[in-house]
Amino acid sequence: MRSVDVIEETYLALTANKVRTGLTMLGIVIGIGSVIAMVSIGQGAQASVQSSIQSIGSNLLLISPGAQRGPGYQVSSGRGSAKTLTLDDATAITSVDGVKEVSPELSGRYQVTARGTNTNTQVVGVTPAYVDVRNLQIDTGSFVAAQQVSSLARVAVIGPAVRDDLFGTDADPVGQTIKIKGMEFKVIGMSKSKGGSGFMNQDDMIYIPLSSAQRFFAGDEYLSNISVQATDPATMTQTQQSITDLLLQRHKISDPTAADFNILNQADIVATASSVTQTFTILLGAVAGISLLVGGIGIMNMMLTTVTERTKEIGLRKAIGAKQSDISVQFLSEAVALTLVGGTVGIALGWGSAYALSTFGILQTSVSVLSVAVAFGVSAAIGIIFGYYPARRASRLNPIEALRYE
Repeated sequence: MRSVDVIEETYLALTANKVRTGLTMLGIVIGIGSVIAMVSIGQGAQASVQSSIQSIGSNLLLISPGAQRGPGYQVSSGRGSAKTLTLDDATAITSVDGVKEVSPELSGRYQVTARGTNTNTQVVGVTPAYVDVRNLQIDTGSFVAAQQVSSLARVAVIGPAVRDDLFGTDADPVGQTIKIKGMEFKVIGMSKSKGGSGFMNQDDMIYIPLSSAQRFFAGDEYLSNISVQATDPATMTQTQQSITDLLLQRHKISDPTAADFNILNQADIVATASSVTQTFTILLGAVAGISLLVGGIGIMNMMLTTVTERTKEIGLRKAIGAKQSDISVQFLSEAVALTLVGGTVGIALGWGSAYALSTFGILQTSVSVLSVAVAFGVSAAIGIIFGYYPARRASRLNPIEALRYE
């Protein structure tokens, strides 16, 4: 049987009952579209999480207080309660091999007011090194300078979200005055937007000199964390261990399990977050894949019905010399055509849905060529798998009994 004849017969068979054909393909369309849309949402979430983590700095090690323990290390007041990280610790870390730059920080949430408006946001005491360590870029004005840190200057650099809350969108905040806990600070600059949400929103932060934060708000010399930028991502683990050894020695702690500080490796954070979001993506794809199974069953049901309806036709073809393979190829081609057409429409639907979600800012999505190729391959496989039994059944019909069928 010629390929042209197979294609022509397939077209005539599928268009003979357009409504049934369309409803059967709808299951595949929804299945493929759902898989692509769900996987793109999962991949978009993974890319968004990785981008958010990378935006806080590159080759970053985050040192934060651990648990403050009582005598004998038997009583702990909870992780993050220790107050042992100091500016001297940060200075000592700068001499560790593999360390490029160090940024000591002191942060807290405070009520901030300006000209009748107010917001509650994160205020971070910093040094000039913060810009390089945390990949912060200044949009207008300037960042905190070393002289301002040494002089306890009351100056502030605000994020664009803080600008919007206090002065309005597109306003120029440089030169304006804000009050943090009732204390006046002059705005000297605004950072560029980096995005984020909740407590990790770097656009919703205010940066002031570290010395001012320690004197006016904390009332002591301790730091809330120290950010360290490593020179090479390949040696971050070794650098982390060297810093750990140094701080244990400085804090006179012999047992590493009793350390009053924690060090987070940015690479480990990215790997963990990627693993979680990858699992999430697989779960979404698996849930959507159930509809593909339902669509495949629908195709098998239609093809079995078609075999029954065309029993006389099958008998006639066999009577005039058609082989089993000719009958099998004919019905199998119809099943594959159903899934390929439905899969193509489903790919367009899934891709379009993902694009719309990103365009309208509802969710960040990312459609990969691999997911589209897999979806197309799956649609073809469904046609072969679920079309095989009806095609095999049709090819094995006895021609005499088929001609007698009413």
